[in-house]
Amino acid sequence: MRKKQKASLVKTDSNPMILPGYGQFLDELKEKIRNAQLKAAIAASRELIQLYWELGKDIVKKQEKEGWGSKVLEKVAKDLQNGFPGIEGFSRSNIFRMRSFYLAYSNCPTAVGQLQKNRLEFFLNVPWGHNCILLDKLKSFEERLWYAKKVIEHGWSRSVLIIWIENSLYQREGKAISNFKTTLPSPQSDLAQQTLKDPYVFDFLTLHKEHLEKDLEDGLVNHIQKFLVELGQGFAFMGRQYALTVSGQPFYIDLLFYHVHLRCFVIVELKAKAFRPEDVGQLNFYLSAVDDMIKHPSDNPTIGILLCKDRDKVIAEYAFRGIERPMGVVEYETMITKALPEKLKSSLPTVKEIEEELSREKEAKKSLLARSSS
Repeated sequence: MRKKQKASLVKTDSNPMILPGYGQFLDELKEKIRNAQLKAAIAASRELIQLYWELGKDIVKKQEKEGWGSKVLEKVAKDLQNGFPGIEGFSRSNIFRMRSFYLAYSNCPTAVGQLQKNRLEFFLNVPWGHNCILLDKLKSFEERLWYAKKVIEHGWSRSVLIIWIENSLYQREGKAISNFKTTLPSPQSDLAQQTLKDPYVFDFLTLHKEHLEKDLEDGLVNHIQKFLVELGQGFAFMGRQYALTVSGQPFYIDLLFYHVHLRCFVIVELKAKAFRPEDVGQLNFYLSAVDDMIKHPSDNPTIGILLCKDRDKVIAEYAFRGIERPMGVVEYETMITKALPEKLKSSLPTVKEIEEELSREKEAKKSLLARSSS
C-alpha cells in the first residue's frame, strides 16, 4: 500500500517552507486586522470629538453662569496641559476651538434631515482637523454640512478640503445649465447634474485674453492631472481629438472621457468664445455618433458638455429645448484673469514690450562692455 505524500509543506526559493493556501489565508487575516484598526481609529476619533464637544459645552455653561471672560480659556488650557503632560489637544487654540465647536452646532437648525435626532452625530464622523477647517473657513451651517458630507463621501484630506473651499466648490457644483432632467432617468439625472461645475476654474492655465480653442485644449491636456481634479472624481481621460468616421468622413471630438460612476462616455467640446445655439447641433451629432459607434449596450447614454468662455442662460435654455440627448453648457475662467483688477490688467506689459525691454538692456550691456574694454 503506497504511503500518501505529505502536501502540507512546499519549498520555494523565496521562502523554504510555505503551507499551500497560506498566502491567501494570511492576506485574509491582515485584512481583518486592518478593518479592525480602521474601526478602532474611527471609534477613537468619534470619542475624541465627543469629548471636545462636552468640554466646549462645560466651558460655555460655566462662562455663562459665572460671567467668566475669554482669559479663563488660557488658564484652562495651561492647567489641563499640566494635569495631562504628554497628551496633545489641550493647547490654547484647541480649547478655543472646542468652545467654538459647541457654539456652532448647539444652535444649528433642528429641521435639517441629514442630522436626524442628534444634530451633532454627523460631525462626529469628520476628523477633528477637518472640523477645525470647517469652523475657521466657513460661517454658514449649510456650507459646513455640505463640505462635511463630501469629506465623508470622498475621504478628502485636509489639504484637499481647503482647496475646494477656497475654490468655492459649494457655489459651483451642480450649477451648470443642462437638459438632464428631461433626457436622463432619475437618479442618474441628479447625479449627472451634480457632476458638473459652473464655472470651471483653471487656475493652472495662463492664456491670452483672445486665446484659441487649440490653446485651451493644449493647456488642459498638458495639465491633465490638474484638469481631472477640477472635473471631479469619476472622470477617466480617453483621448483628445478622438477620431470618428461617419459616411467615410473624419470627425474629431475635442476631449473624450468615461465617467466610472455614471457609467457613460462624456464628450467635452471646447469653445474659446461665447456659447452659440449652433454649437448644440455639433454636440448632438457627436453624441449620436458615440452612442452608435463606441457605447457598449450596458453603458448609459453619452453626455455632452460645452465648455465655453461665456454663455447666456436664456439663450442656452432655448437652444436645449427639444433636444433629446443629455448635454450641458458651462463657463470656464482662469484664476489669474479673474483675480486681477482691470486697472492692474491694463498696466501689465505685453510680451512684445517685455522682449523690447530685454533687447534694450542687452544692447546697453554690450555698449558698456565695449567702452570699458577700450
